[in-house]
Amino acid sequence: MGIRRYNPTSAGRRFQTVSDFENITTDTPHKPLLAPLRKTGGRNNNGRVTSWQKGGGNKRRYRVIDFKRDKIGIPATVESLQYDPNRSSRIALLKYADGERRYIIAPEGLKVNEEVMSGSGVEIKVGNALPIKEIPLGSVIHNVELRPGEGGKMVRGAGTQAQLVAKDSLYGQVKLSSGVVRLVSIVCMATLGQVSNAAHENISIGKAGRNRWKGKRPHVRGVVMNPIDHPLGGGEGRSSGGRPPCSPWGKPEGVKTRKNKRTDKYIVKKRK
Repeated sequence: MGIRRYNPTSAGRRFQTVSDFENITTDTPHKPLLAPLRKTGGRNNNGRVTSWQKGGGNKRRYRVIDFKRDKIGIPATVESLQYDPNRSSRIALLKYADGERRYIIAPEGLKVNEEVMSGSGVEIKVGNALPIKEIPLGSVIHNVELRPGEGGKMVRGAGTQAQLVAKDSLYGQVKLSSGVVRLVSIVCMATLGQVSNAAHENISIGKAGRNRWKGKRPHVRGVVMNPIDHPLGGGEGRSSGGRPPCSPWGKPEGVKTRKNKRTDKYIVKKRK
């Protein structure tokens, strides 16, 4: 999987790159696994804008992904690898032996017509999902559950991976790509392998219009606003703000925002 560069036929094309999509086998999604996806424009249920710089963008339909991998012991064949507009990774369409089809996050190296399976006692190979207690130490995993049966919550973005570094009778220690080492129950499920489309982080947007296609609107800096709109605004001429960076409500940037002390006991090692 690589990146395709355009010839500089215009200013917008000069630095623009896209994925070459070489591993995509079909551009037609499986219709029974599609769902409508409404846009919010950054507005909450009262119609007020609570998340700025959102709006517009191309229409999408949601692909229903099986994060739980709860078809235990039933073999499935990879029918196709597809592009998903709602996530950075690729997705794989599985056809199970009983005829059901489901989407999963495609790991790096998964090929069409390969067989994958989930559950206790399955083979240790890329694409198979099994409990952490049965995964060998040092294995690369993704789509890791935080609570048994709830479905994968961690390590789902393109190119991400985690590593199982230790186990005991209750918990496994999972090292995330951020450097955090976290305790996860050994009965939680995880999928073997690295998430596909690792080149995603190297893609250059190239022009503002591509962000508008994604539903991202222009971001206005605080220092160019008026004092009534932002703490950094105002000043004669071009001023730099005169204080550390902060939000429009005066909250400083760079401070720790983690408030979930209930789960601090599961973090063995922090990022810093």
